[in-house]
Amino acid sequence: MGTSRGLKICCGVTAIFIVMIAIIFTILAFTVFKPKDPEITIYPQGLGNIGFGLGGISNLSTANVNVSVAMIVAIDNRNYGSFKFKNATAFVNYRGDVVGTVPIEQARVPAHGKLNISTVAAFMMDRLIANASFWADVLAGSVNLSTDATMHGKVTMFKVLKIQASVPSRCDITLFIQSQSVESICKTKIKL
Repeated sequence: MGTSRGLKICCGVTAIFIVMIAIIFTILAFTVFKPKDPEITIYPQGLGNIGFGLGGISNLSTANVNVSVAMIVAIDNRNYGSFKFKNATAFVNYRGDVVGTVPIEQARVPAHGKLNISTVAAFMMDRLIANASFWADVLAGSVNLSTDATMHGKVTMFKVLKIQASVPSRCDITLFIQSQSVESICKTKIKL
């Protein structure tokens, strides 16, 4: 009789312990370890080399003209897991037309870490100039662009748990002609 009662108590305590552990892991999964969207910022470099004067780019023929702009893509990973992603390409859009590409080489962003990726944006100026709104925007003082990219890879937590993830991002970029400065606002959403 005593052994059966002790076995029931042991099973009851074990069941309560398992339920408590499950509750703790569930709470942690929905609070502390909940995936947070990484923050991505784009910093174009060397905009001083691009001129929008009426005697410069406006006199170009319809031949293919490409302009390269060095860029730094800053990624701030606010998660408890690292993110290793594959090579990706961001497409630069101007009023619905693709006018450039930005290659993003594979990298690993550590947990709660930051990573700066140096890259070069290749702009197809003939497509940009061919858009009827381009010169009106230049004369108004700013050109609005957007970039779309999706980075596919794996999230690793505690060096054990590996989960496939993708991070689509969209950046709205404004080039200010007079000051030759840039403002970028990026939105990302991690998908597991």
